[in-house]
Amino acid sequence: MAAKIVKASFPGHAICRPHHWRAPYIFASPHSGRDYPARFLADSILPLADLRRSEDAYVDTLLPDAAALGVPVLTARFPRAFVDVNRNAREMDPFMFSSSPSDGVEIRSARVMAGFGVIPKYAAEGRAIYGRKLSAAEGRARMTWCYTPYHDALKGLIAECLTRFGTAIIIDWHSMPSTAVCGTRPLADMVLGDRHGSSTDAAIMGAWEQQFAACGLQTARNSPYAGGYVTSQYGQPRQGVHALQIEINRGLYLDERKVTRRRHKFDTLRGHIDRVSRTIIDGAATPLQFAAE
Repeated sequence: MAAKIVKASFPGHAICRPHHWRAPYIFASPHSGRDYPARFLADSILPLADLRRSEDAYVDTLLPDAAALGVPVLTARFPRAFVDVNRNAREMDPFMFSSSPSDGVEIRSARVMAGFGVIPKYAAEGRAIYGRKLSAAEGRARMTWCYTPYHDALKGLIAECLTRFGTAIIIDWHSMPSTAVCGTRPLADMVLGDRHGSSTDAAIMGAWEQQFAACGLQTARNSPYAGGYVTSQYGQPRQGVHALQIEINRGLYLDERKVTRRRHKFDTLRGHIDRVSRTIIDGAATPLQFAAE
């Protein structure tokens, strides 16, 4: 399933729902979108192949089928280089635009300063996406048609999950380069981020670690990725909402330069993720688990 060049100026998101929602989980893949608007490609000074290296490529296809798993799966169709929904809406670089697209005060976070705000200035490896400034109208339109609907969909799933089960657990799926950004140190197979214990109950983190280890996958906690905006914004355990970010090492399944799946490795990893997810969902669906919560 390769990237698509689409006529739509603002690709949306998709929610795959199970026939029966079995357990208080929501799976999300915010960075695996590969529907590239033709107008975006025309505006970019980078070829599609370079833009694609910003994707959490094919993470959505690594996840189990929602109908079989029994929990909903939310995915962005627009690419991360177009709009990054794992950012605060105010993480906007005003110098990217002819005039500010925001009515409020922009957040000048380290991510914005590095060029990776909600509307990225750079693609992977720090390559500039544009050769000119964008219009304020373009910035507002991307937020209106991509960013806001995605977060509204996630909020709606959380509210529905709380109504059904009394608790909600978001698993925010991502992928990461096979080596650390600074240097050549190899990373763990799976990096689990819970904002250093603040975004989810320790038992949830422990369950995922245990099941990944049972498949022979090495895990690390919060290093080098502790969780982004989705994890910090929605992970409120005292309110019954938990959020755990899972970063998958791309070396397990991807040719990172070509952004293509390594078929045998991909199928093996997909099987591991399927088994881990089913084991955890099956456990969370038992009355005993709900009683313990």
